[in-house]
Amino acid sequence: MAIREAKPADLQLIAGFIRELAEYERLAHAVAFDEAELGRYLFGERPSAEVLIAEDGGGEPVGFALFFHNFSTFLGRPGIYLEDLFVRPSARGSGYGKALLVRLAQIALERGCGRVEWAVLNWNRPSIDFYEALGARPNDEWTVYRLSGEALEALGEGYRSLEPGTNYSVQRDEHGR
Repeated sequence: MAIREAKPADLQLIAGFIRELAEYERLAHAVAFDEAELGRYLFGERPSAEVLIAEDGGGEPVGFALFFHNFSTFLGRPGIYLEDLFVRPSARGSGYGKALLVRLAQIALERGCGRVEWAVLNWNRPSIDFYEALGARPNDEWTVYRLSGEALEALGEGYRSLEPGTNYSVQRDEHGR
């Protein structure tokens, strides 16, 4: 068993893992990424996320974890948000998921992070049981909200109309961010 950092040559593998995860989560219809764009976000000049790959003893990839940094103002420290953790069904129960989380926890500690967080679908009892066995606890005091698609575009394009009579301005750097 090995856990390694993904490299650009792993892009098709990562895309495949994402599709397999979406199928497992009954969300295959929601997968809409462009592989080249995914590659830019994972391996470009300014990566937005990182990926760990789990391999079996023969070097065959069996799972992945995709994560990125967030920040806790209350802790005054960065954290890690685990977006995806997936182990192929044939390799489940063999320690790959735990090994991915162990490496992620090590990375968090090495980088001075105060926590690692993630979301799990309410119906996914096997994953919930797995996470709780590792000591993770649900955060029942918060509800996750998502702004995407047309609602995101409408809010982003309509910021000037949020408060009548106020002229909002957005300052951008030389890259338009």
